[in-house]
Amino acid sequence: MNFALSYKPPSAGSSGPGAGRGATMENLEKQLICPVCLELFSKPVVILPCQHNVCRKCASDIFQAANPLWQSRGPPSGTFSGSRFRCPSCRHEVVLDRHGVFGLPRNLLVENIIDLYRQQESTRLVDMKPEQQRQLMCEDHDEEKINIYCLSCQTPTCSMCKVFGKHKDCEVAPLSSVYARQKVELSDGIAMLVASNDHIQAVISQMEQICRTTEENGQRQRERLASRFAGLVAILEERKQELVGLITKQQDDKLKHLRSLMRRRNDDLEAAVMLVESAIQSMEEPQMPLFIQSANAILEKMAAAARASNVERPELGYESMSHFVIDTDDAAVMLMNIDFCSGVGDDEEDDPDDGGDESELDFSSRY
Repeated sequence: MNFALSYKPPSAGSSGPGAGRGATMENLEKQLICPVCLELFSKPVVILPCQHNVCRKCASDIFQAANPLWQSRGPPSGTFSGSRFRCPSCRHEVVLDRHGVFGLPRNLLVENIIDLYRQQESTRLVDMKPEQQRQLMCEDHDEEKINIYCLSCQTPTCSMCKVFGKHKDCEVAPLSSVYARQKVELSDGIAMLVASNDHIQAVISQMEQICRTTEENGQRQRERLASRFAGLVAILEERKQELVGLITKQQDDKLKHLRSLMRRRNDDLEAAVMLVESAIQSMEEPQMPLFIQSANAILEKMAAAARASNVERPELGYESMSHFVIDTDDAAVMLMNIDFCSGVGDDEEDDPDDGGDESELDFSSRY
């Protein structure tokens, strides 16, 4: 690395109220950054129920990422009521009304502060003297600023190193262009991770619903099974316990598998959130060389996270327990050999009061 983390000292006039004012403006800017696009809020700015702010366009992008079916089909009759997404700052769930993201209230105070900030920042940049701007200097050439980036060696350097120094045979590019390109790449990577996190969270919510449905179906089947054996003689009691055990075992196996998937997805989500936080901290690095170095490592982690983001889901109908159906029509001589009959679908499970209840049990012989 051929540059020093130092800069030419500013003139004596740069200290004082002006320096404090610049620090205040920097602190204010941090409060006006959208957590999604990582830029100054763009109007209109909406305030979420959790009191966090976000650009309306970014809120729409988050909603579309969390509800992919709405992108391809669109809402029925233009109604968004009940749709939801999560706040990118605190993960609080936001429930939309029939107006969608356009129903979220605007934060006019923040919008006015942004206008004032931009006016003040423009004035400050015009008044800033060139000698007040910090510049990293080359270690090998004390009077040369770091202004180019060696693509061959992957390191910032100065023009003298390219002309006379150890980078004279290397391919170089302007430091500002490399900085701008990698900042765009990092911003895009952060946006992709945020969208991926929302997608994973939506899948986890779906799995939670599948768990609840599986438990409800298992409970329903146990109740049905118990009602079929209620009028039978004591010889049915032992067999009834065997059948209940089969239902419970399969329910437990399914729940065990689903919860294992949920734990893995939660681990992936936590790792991705930490990576987003690391990337956001890197975005605040004011020095282009240091930023490029940290961005390279973060981009590699993002690429690895993107490759591992494919979410395994249970197959269609995984929660169904409808095959645990029995039939009570057979003769009493077959009671010892009662087993679950096959081929009974969801229609029988959803219509317990129709005339075909007695056909759900099958007294089939084992011999």
